[in-house]
Amino acid sequence: MMIDYRATALLIAAFLDYLIADPSNIPHPVQVMGSMISVTSKTITDFTKNSILRRLAGIIFGMGLIIGSGVLGWVVIYFSKQLSLFLSFFLEVILLASCFAGRSLRNAAVAVLNPLKNNEIGNARTELSYYVGRDTENLSTPEMLRAVLETIAENTTDGVTAPLFYAIIGLFIPGLGSVPLVLAYKAASTLDSMVGYQREPFTDFGWFSAKFEDALTWLPCRLTVLSIGLIARKPIRVWQICQRDATQDPSPNAGWSECAYAVVLGVQLGGNNTYQGIVKEKPLLGNRDQPITEQTIEKALTLTRVCFLSWLVLGAALSWGS
Repeated sequence: MMIDYRATALLIAAFLDYLIADPSNIPHPVQVMGSMISVTSKTITDFTKNSILRRLAGIIFGMGLIIGSGVLGWVVIYFSKQLSLFLSFFLEVILLASCFAGRSLRNAAVAVLNPLKNNEIGNARTELSYYVGRDTENLSTPEMLRAVLETIAENTTDGVTAPLFYAIIGLFIPGLGSVPLVLAYKAASTLDSMVGYQREPFTDFGWFSAKFEDALTWLPCRLTVLSIGLIARKPIRVWQICQRDATQDPSPNAGWSECAYAVVLGVQLGGNNTYQGIVKEKPLLGNRDQPITEQTIEKALTLTRVCFLSWLVLGAALSWGS
């Protein structure tokens, strides 16, 4: 009964994310995590320049935030259940929905595509700067389309399938559930996105966060690549090209998810990007069979949605059938 109850909550949470994404006027767990990371990272990096101390602080804070987020999620669900089963169900739905970024990812892509359709290049560059780390001031339309597609491909794993993976795993752990695992993963993902950079002042403080998030995302990423390949009916080709190209990417996960989308869509990702005025060359992923267009972006978003729904239905079916 508990597994059925939690699987139903997961389905409703996914539907809620599809409908309204993340309302800006409601407090969000990731915003709370982000505020804690921002304050702590600034305090530590201002307090000491010692590499070892920074790494130690990064490990302690990272583990504390990840475990603490999971424990807090468990406490909220457990004690709310003592008050009311309906309250517990409601909170579980809200917390799970807040951890999925499917609709937010689509909204971000559309926010860039709309001004591009109207030839408002400056507005498109501004919108894109909210979602990517690279410099956008001088990007051409093809470069912006590539940036949008790379964002979709990378964040499909980080923001969509990996949280769902841990939510499904939680369905089968009695006494734990989906919320603690998903919140713990989101904490790790938020840490990586905020301090997991190989540049100062985060080289040492964010080292643990980057490595730990890579480990947590490794399996969901490979399953996403396989799923994308199966959806496109070309799993062997996707895997072969990923073995050829994605292994050259410094990230153990981003290159794989980006490469899978590149192969399925028949485009090429990667190449030169500029970060704070410094040009960095990333390996080329896939073959340039055709250019990236607005239609390519729509196909990518559809792939993400189909992958997410496939996992969701399979997870719920396994849960209800167990």
